[in-house]
Amino acid sequence: PHCNSTGASTRPSSWKTRTIPSSPTSTRSSSSTTGSTASTPTLPTVPSPHSSLASVWAVWAVLRLIKAASDTAYRFAVGGHRLTVTHADGFAVKPVEVDTLLLGMGERYDVIVTAASGAWPIVAAAEGKSSGAVAVLRTTDSAATAAPPMDVRPRELEGRLLRYDDLAPTEAVALPAKRTDRTYRVDLTGAMMSYDWGIGGKAFPNSTPLQVHRGERIRLEFRNQSMMWHPIHLHGHTFALTEGGARKDTVNVLPGETRVVELDADNPGQWMLHCHNTYHLERGMATVLSYRR
Repeated sequence: PHCNSTGASTRPSSWKTRTIPSSPTSTRSSSSTTGSTASTPTLPTVPSPHSSLASVWAVWAVLRLIKAASDTAYRFAVGGHRLTVTHADGFAVKPVEVDTLLLGMGERYDVIVTAASGAWPIVAAAEGKSSGAVAVLRTTDSAATAAPPMDVRPRELEGRLLRYDDLAPTEAVALPAKRTDRTYRVDLTGAMMSYDWGIGGKAFPNSTPLQVHRGERIRLEFRNQSMMWHPIHLHGHTFALTEGGARKDTVNVLPGETRVVELDADNPGQWMLHCHNTYHLERGMATVLSYRR
């Protein structure tokens, strides 16, 4: 899976019902503890008011989050609920429970929400900005329940944030261990005042191509030397994060930060590597992963 289209807005893609035992096996942690270790659930659990019941019907809402905007990152949460992350950029990860996600441009996540009865806010708060988007998750037995206010900011937005090192790939999608054949340092450069975004101080098409040969294991070190953050996306391939090992095709690199990924050169061609902030891309923050014979 590659993000080569604008995608669609956040929406439930399917609904499932399931009888949940009275003592579900889960290692969920408190939703109010910022910085605590993310839990690894074996089954999404129902809210505590129902825990004494022998069995209850719970609704699993599967949300596919697609970050399709050009230059705004969003912090996503569902009020009163935790999120069980199951996929990142289309690749399966070992399920992990968190309160909130931060999505950069081009990123995608699949999450499961075990919906409690009522009307709950679905909020995407623009990171570093005052705006955002709001929707409502409503169960069918809550027609008389008032919708949340449009300016709601659920506490989950300040709760346990998903980190890249929380994401562990399932065995089926994990990148096999292999010796690195070639390493590239990819400096992300530019400034807001001059708006001269580039890679290695050069704007595309003058940036230096990253030359590879088919069959090589490639390591890319993205070093953000600017005061803006850049979601870096590679066409034609996916990579593994060295922290946690999750398979992705887009990774956020925050100001002053370094992110390291590895990939297999298994798809010959000339492939764009670029910032997924459309304005940074237009100003030249791009290069080419270039296969050589």
